[in-house]
Amino acid sequence: MSTANIVQTVPRRLGAIVPQSVAYAFIAPALLCLFALLVLPILVVFALSFTDYELGDIASSFVGIANYQAAMSSPEFVNSFRNTVYYALLTVPFSVISGLFLAIVLFNLKRGRRLYQLIFFLPVTTTLIPMATVWRYLLHGQIGPLAQLFSALGLPQVEFFSDPQLAMPALAVISIWHGAGFNMVLFIAGLTAIPDELYDAASVDGVDHPLERLFTIVLPLLGPTLLFVLVMSLISAFRMFDLVGALTRGDPYGATDVILYTTYLEGYSYFRMGSASAMTMIFLVIILLLSIVQSRTIEQRVHYQ
Repeated sequence: MSTANIVQTVPRRLGAIVPQSVAYAFIAPALLCLFALLVLPILVVFALSFTDYELGDIASSFVGIANYQAAMSSPEFVNSFRNTVYYALLTVPFSVISGLFLAIVLFNLKRGRRLYQLIFFLPVTTTLIPMATVWRYLLHGQIGPLAQLFSALGLPQVEFFSDPQLAMPALAVISIWHGAGFNMVLFIAGLTAIPDELYDAASVDGVDHPLERLFTIVLPLLGPTLLFVLVMSLISAFRMFDLVGALTRGDPYGATDVILYTTYLEGYSYFRMGSASAMTMIFLVIILLLSIVQSRTIEQRVHYQ
């Protein structure tokens, strides 16, 4: 019997032994958990977005798309959306480039490679909220080490988290420090999958310079990994909440107010859950659209092995 016949015959025999009803019974608990944990909360939020429900109230009324109209015309929500886009533009390119740079450098190390991988991956394993306290001290405008260095050099002290122009870049630096190690691990996995024969063939063709290898071999074959890292970094940037909640709380003057923090305040500080649900649905649609556009754009330039 040929391999093709075996592949076609085995499912038929299994189907004869195990009825479909039994198979569905086995996967039913997993489907129920998937629906209860992922699908049902989204449906509930979607339903609440069309009501004027406030946290703690027993009754609510249907208001149609009024919550969506109020959110789109709200200066606070528009400002938070603008700040989130600005934060993503700061963090995504630098976190991807830094992760790729670290991966290439460590991948070519002959000694101490695992040690350096562990060192650069340590920020990923730490909880960001406690580390935010450390960064608050490091970047403090008066008692922080950076302030002491500025003072020793005769430079003016800088209040990073009190300056509207510097607060968001300061948060971006912390996020890049926290996420570069994770991107590094993903890129190292992609580099490991590139066959050594390609490098040997490139050497025969005269492609010996590291930059030539980078642009002719490494980056084209890292296309799938690069696509995944870009999409995940973008989603992570738009989901930024913990740093703002721990360090700035949207200050100074709303310069670090982001979408999720505005939604949190709307729902759990002002108790307007209907409005917060509408903001959440807008956020989900933005993430979905950005991921689709970015994936389709980069997919055209991706080379699969």
